[in-house]
Amino acid sequence: MTELSLPAKAYLLACDVGKNKLRDRQRARLMIRGAALTDLVLRGRVADADGKVAASGAGPTGDLVLDEMLTEIAGESPRKWKWWVRKDARGTLEALESQLETAGVIELKNGKVLGLFPSRNPIVRDTATVDRLRASVDQTLRGPSPVSDVDASDAALTALAAAVELKDVVSGKDRRQYKDRIEELGERGGDAVPALRKLFRELRAVRASAVSSGSGS
Repeated sequence: MTELSLPAKAYLLACDVGKNKLRDRQRARLMIRGAALTDLVLRGRVADADGKVAASGAGPTGDLVLDEMLTEIAGESPRKWKWWVRKDARGTLEALESQLETAGVIELKNGKVLGLFPSRNPIVRDTATVDRLRASVDQTLRGPSPVSDVDASDAALTALAAAVELKDVVSGKDRRQYKDRIEELGERGGDAVPALRKLFRELRAVRASAVSSGSGS
């Protein structure tokens, strides 16, 4: 893998390199699906058609995860962006992990949560790559350059991290302080980012409701 795709960058941002794990697999897999869709938008391979995802162009992208999503889109009736962000997010995450492991970017260690449930824990081989991605997001969010001058991939990655509230990368304070800039950055990546943001807020509300019910509130 000579150059990281947008979903690969999103995955590495979601890694806790100190603890060799993903901070939140559900959060990560939604961000990765959103990143894959956004990557295809930036490559001119999918576009919006009346609020739904439509494939465009021809031929493979050269990235197995992206090509798999393109095949899914081509073989499915028109669906909204939020539907595609959610669809088989777990499968996409696992496919990406296998791709990154084969490329030598990560090493996967199988373990168990609470000694019962199987887990896959990534060890990032070059943690400096994660540091560079974090620095890029930080510069994109706080830098002096107008949004129109920011690299489209950097803009999308920053907006994706903010959309799923990846706090170690874009804090709650940052989301409030740079709200307008984050919105502008998201617009650079097309319709997948707002769809991801909406879906994540819905899932967060469901989680909060479950916690409230469990506490007897």
